Amino acid sequence: MNQADNQPGQRKITAGSFAGFLLRSIVAGLALAFVILYLWPSISDRFASKPEVINTPVVTPVATVSYADAVDRAAPSVVSIYTRKVELQQVSPRLQKILGSPYVARSRQDMGSGVLVSEDGYILTNNHVISQVQNISVGLWDGRFAAAQVVGSDPESDLAVLKIDLTGLPAAPLAENAPVRVGDVVLAIGNAFGLSHTVTMGIISATGRNDLRSVLYEDFIQTDAAINAGNSGGALVNYRGEVIGINTRNLGQEQGAQNIGFAIPIAMARDVMQQIVEYGSVRRGWLGALFSDLPLSLQTDGSSMRRGIQVRDVTPDGPAWSAGIRPGDILLSIDGIELGDARALMLMIAQRQPGGRVEFLVKRNDEVFETYATLIQQPPMR
Repeated sequence: MNQADNQPGQRKITAGSFAGFLLRSIVAGLALAFVILYLWPSISDRFASKPEVINTPVVTPVATVSYADAVDRAAPSVVSIYTRKVELQQVSPRLQKILGSPYVARSRQDMGSGVLVSEDGYILTNNHVISQVQNISVGLWDGRFAAAQVVGSDPESDLAVLKIDLTGLPAAPLAENAPVRVGDVVLAIGNAFGLSHTVTMGIISATGRNDLRSVLYEDFIQTDAAINAGNSGGALVNYRGEVIGINTRNLGQEQGAQNIGFAIPIAMARDVMQQIVEYGSVRRGWLGALFSDLPLSLQTDGSSMRRGIQVRDVTPDGPAWSAGIRPGDILLSIDGIELGDARALMLMIAQRQPGGRVEFLVKRNDEVFETYATLIQQPPMR
């Protein structure tokens, strides 16, 4: 017998007792784990395997921008205008002997555009499209052609009114009080290079352009929508398909310009048209004076501007003379509106009816006084 087996205070470890101890430990551990998971279930989430989340980008459909509805509304009222004029051309001396004349008559064909403004065939176009021509033919949206007669023209604004003998025509939707702002999208529709109903797009680049010296009375809308040969007299429309102007000209590539075109505001064109139809000509107020711009003057904030315009000439016994206005006077305001642009004043007076009374604030040397003038009918300019 081993001596150690008989020592008092020592406990003999058998295989059975070790197995029992191990089993009790496992059970106690499982019980403890159960209690922990029961009381704090969020702990299990830390060990749970989660599927990988793949973020798929959401594709938002982009709306297609189209002005087809505006074109559908405005284009049927735009017409193509074809003209013919007979011109005398000088020939060579050798040909003169054969013909017996230094000139030969040749037929010249040209083209432009117009806008139907009534169902019974009144058409707005440019004066330069129909000036001094012998025949005018109008091509409609539906393919028909009709001969046109000149109702009247106004070279001072480059506008003219034609008439065709058809009814039930698609009159243009004219913008009555729609604001015209720089940056607005516009469409030009016309007979560009003989390609009828060509549509170009751009924005309004400027308003109130009056310094082109192309006609006497200017108040142009400037646009970068392409206005080509044949577009003259066509429609400038907004995104709703309403006519806001009558296209009239561009600066041209020969001047180094690109996409600088001009249109007559529809309010001005409509007024000219109504007077031509009613009176046969345009009735404009006339003051009987010529003006010039003053030099720019420095303001207190460092900017510069013009205050007033100078009277250059006065017609004896005309409205300005009768009102006491003399050459050298400076007009500061008209009916309370401050002045600083001579051509703008000419347009303001011309747009008023003969017989109308206007008030001026006038500066003469160091004296400032008020006076009134009664406008009369503008005499023929040419």
